[in-house]
Order: sequence, then C-alpha cells, then structure tokens
Amino acid sequence: MELLNPLADANFPARTVAFTGTAGSTGVWPAGPQGVVIWADQACYVIVGEGVTATTSSTPIPANTPIPFKVPQGGGGTWRVSAIQIATGGNVYAKPINIQ
Repeated sequence: MELLNPLADANFPARTVAFTGTAGSTGVWPAGPQGVVIWADQACYVIVGEGVTATTSSTPIPANTPIPFKVPQGGGGTWRVSAIQIATGGNVYAKPINIQ
C-alpha cells in the first residue's frame, strides 16, 4: 500500500483559495513534489499545473473528499492548483505530497 507523505510546511505549505463562477488559484509552489492532495468544501472543477486556470472542462471533484493528484513534471517551474464552482462557490484546499 502506498502512503501519502506531506512535505515540509516551510517549503510546501498547505494553501487555500476561494472559488466562485470565476476560478480561484492558489499561490505557487516550486517544482519537486510528486503530487498534491486536493479537497474542497463544495463540488468543483480543478486543475494542477504551471500557470493553469480551471474551467468547466477541468476535472470535477466532490465536496469534502480529499483526492491525490499528480503534479506534472518536466517544466521545472512553479505550479499551482486552480478551482471553479460546479454549482456553488466555496474554498479549495491543497497540500503537496510525495508517495512512499
């Protein structure tokens, strides 16, 4: 069984951002993590990557359900999480992780 390993808060803090019918995007993290655990208090569409902005074509996630996403590798730049509402605005939470 693989375990999720939250990364050091100093370099990879958890981030929160509000979203509505307009996408909200977290601050950025440096390259390095294998993944990020994402959850939201309302159902939303999310995307992970460099300079991304969520749309209604992004990946839908249910409310209150932590889901691990892979962080795209190869660009070497900073990356972020972006979310937009499905029906109701809310907050999205994200914490970078590695997998052990």
